[in-house]
Amino acid sequence: MKKTLTDVFKYLLFLSLGVFLFWLSMRKLELKAMLDEIAGANYYWAAVAAVLAIISHIFRALRWNLLINSTGYKTRTSTTFYAVMVGYMANTAVPRLGEFMRCGVLSRKEKIPFNVLFGTVISERIFDMVILVLLLATTVFSQWSLLGGFVLQMVSPLSSKLSGDGYLLLLFSFILGATVFIFFWLYLKHRHKLKKRPAFQKLRQTLSGFGQGVRTIDRMKQKGLFLFYTFMIWLFYALMVYIPFKMLPETAGLNFIAGITLLALGSLGIVAPVPGGIGAYHFIAKATLTELYTISPNTAGSFAVITHALQTLLNVVVGAWGYLMLFFIDHKPPRNEPS
Repeated sequence: MKKTLTDVFKYLLFLSLGVFLFWLSMRKLELKAMLDEIAGANYYWAAVAAVLAIISHIFRALRWNLLINSTGYKTRTSTTFYAVMVGYMANTAVPRLGEFMRCGVLSRKEKIPFNVLFGTVISERIFDMVILVLLLATTVFSQWSLLGGFVLQMVSPLSSKLSGDGYLLLLFSFILGATVFIFFWLYLKHRHKLKKRPAFQKLRQTLSGFGQGVRTIDRMKQKGLFLFYTFMIWLFYALMVYIPFKMLPETAGLNFIAGITLLALGSLGIVAPVPGGIGAYHFIAKATLTELYTISPNTAGSFAVITHALQTLLNVVVGAWGYLMLFFIDHKPPRNEPS
């Protein structure tokens, strides 16, 4: 009960943060002008962007298949794609729930251990985080004249704070190292007793399956194909950000590099712990378009609202369709023996 209340409180806290950021982004804009611009947008390009988004998700499903197959289990591209979309649908409601949901529904459909699937997702997320960091770094340094001032403005307070709190940071590092050492020493001393306990055996089995999933990239034979799928995922991500620029007259002149920049910076809003990236995405997208590309605030706000709403709608509709396909329409038997 206490854990449930804590989870509800955390959810409401982050939801409130998202709503506050949304209000902060839109509070000085002209509502009527925005509504007119949203109503007059060319939604043909939104439909094109939706198709590109689905293609990127198909490549994500194909890449996930490579990781899963390297663990010795079999999957279908269709069921993996449906599971990916169920995960995106879940993320629109509760941050980070999607990773558990897509593993859960695929585990149930194809009879693959959940901990193995979750390990592959962690491996995939770590790899994508590296790609995002590289994309951010490349975006910043290749456009230093445009972005450098913002980066220095953000980093200088942090660097001065760290230098001022150097002794505190050193003390924290010592305490963390001492804690890890004590736990490791206690484990070595009492490991024979721990190994006899059922809870320890279950934990060990779970961690073993989790580790099996995480190590999939290293064991995978088709590393070149994995990198190709990764490239295609991020290429279509960039295209689905760039193409919607054409919806509004003022943003139609922005180039593909601007799309990559918005993808890199806007991803920070999507990965923020707020439901569906609400508020955080709007804040970053509006700031990027107004401060870097001198788009008017009203148009930047309209663009953020349209693209976020369409992405959310796509995830919910295709995710719900994926769930129906997995458990009510597609009656194919599982590819693996029940485990």
